Amino acid sequence: MAVNPNPPSTTELKGVLGPALAVWHGVLSHARATHAPLVETWKPSKTEFGRMCLLQQKKRTLLYLTPDQGKVWVAVILGERAFHLALASSLPGGIKKLLLEARPYAEGRGIRFAIHSPDELASIVTLLDIKTALS
Repeated sequence: MAVNPNPPSTTELKGVLGPALAVWHGVLSHARATHAPLVETWKPSKTEFGRMCLLQQKKRTLLYLTPDQGKVWVAVILGERAFHLALASSLPGGIKKLLLEARPYAEGRGIRFAIHSPDELASIVTLLDIKTALS
């Protein structure tokens, strides 16, 4: 597969995401509305889609988004203070479990999980708000 770091077309995204395209647009809409200025940077990825999107604010990566068949993979790295805020938040138990199991590194604790429906957007909004609250 050829590496293509260019942004995908809406048709490409819809082809891979299907109904999860609403999730993709929901994450981007919230991020743009509440954390501007926001830059979307596409990088090559070893995934089937071949690309991932980094949502960045002033060169700081807030989220990593990877389109996949019917879902969006979300990755986030939380520093120690944000990690503790996340554990004290209303995030679902599954995400808190991922955080607790994540190895602490100098950059923070990284987690990755898939979201399939707009019902799951609240978790991404919460993580994004926690990550940016401390900047």
